Amino acid sequence: MTGASAPGPTPEELARGVLAGKSRPIGRAISEVERDSGDVPEILRRVFRETGRARIIGITGPPGAGKSTLVLRLAQAYRRQGRTVGVVAVDPSSPFTGGAILGDRIRMAEIYTDPGVFIRSMATRGTMGGLARATSDAVDILDAAGFQVILIETVGVGQDEVDVVRAADTTAVVLVPGLGDDIQAIKAGILEIADVFIVNKAEREGSDRAVSELSMMLDLSAHGSGSWRPPIVKTTAPSGAGVPEAVQALESHGDYLAQSAEGARRRAVRARSRLLALLEERFRRTIEARAPEPDGLEEAVRGVTARREDPYTAAGRLFDRLVRDAREGAARMTAESAS
Repeated sequence: MTGASAPGPTPEELARGVLAGKSRPIGRAISEVERDSGDVPEILRRVFRETGRARIIGITGPPGAGKSTLVLRLAQAYRRQGRTVGVVAVDPSSPFTGGAILGDRIRMAEIYTDPGVFIRSMATRGTMGGLARATSDAVDILDAAGFQVILIETVGVGQDEVDVVRAADTTAVVLVPGLGDDIQAIKAGILEIADVFIVNKAEREGSDRAVSELSMMLDLSAHGSGSWRPPIVKTTAPSGAGVPEAVQALESHGDYLAQSAEGARRRAVRARSRLLALLEERFRRTIEARAPEPDGLEEAVRGVTARREDPYTAAGRLFDRLVRDAREGAARMTAESAS
């Protein structure tokens, strides 16, 4: 007869392990984040005050730009400086299991056994914008664990992949030679979020042209006195050529943020975006949990489908109901505590 399995660590135990920089609790805590465990709020509550110390760098760009190999070389360069590195690699989701399907840890085998590096692949699970919903929580855990540089590699879905700016201090957009007029086509998307441009696979023909086109685009952009003009760096990730220059450009932007009001502004924008995302998620879950109730979501869906009610009216009615129920619940609690 097999006995019952032992209970897992408590949120307090996981938080202590994270703050001590222990790999197993860090991995367990990120797993709790990925599966959206009810323990996540308590874990984050216990570690959040120790965050805000890491340099958080987003690496984004179109598919095939060589982001994974570049992230590997950047991690190695930071390790040579004696800094610890966390890597969050956001992969596409399997349509069957919901899990990450590319396995960046396999591609980063050269540093996987380095105790100063922690690598975690995370699935997007259908999240728009190229980032997993749990990415910010995972970054907080690595930050609290003491990792000095955290690299976020996004999934590579093109123009929509702009959510990285809500999680990173500095965003590097990785491009490759041969894009030509495509630079203009995606200009309104990921190109406009770049703090640093990296033209990877620079050994290919056309790398100088890509740099020239990016430089011309920047010349036409508005850069006020004292504002940051994104530098353009050429790299060849497999050989490591240009990687030291890329690190220097990334760190120069970090210095700029530390010395200007832009750093504080970005932190406030990220905090606002994160709070709004959590509120939207909580609202959606509450609505879905009460969907079968009379006058709930399912009835609203039927009404909109049958054109008996427009979406705006239905959404407003559902929202008003939640507000009314919350007020009635608060009034009941007040009355019970007074009695």
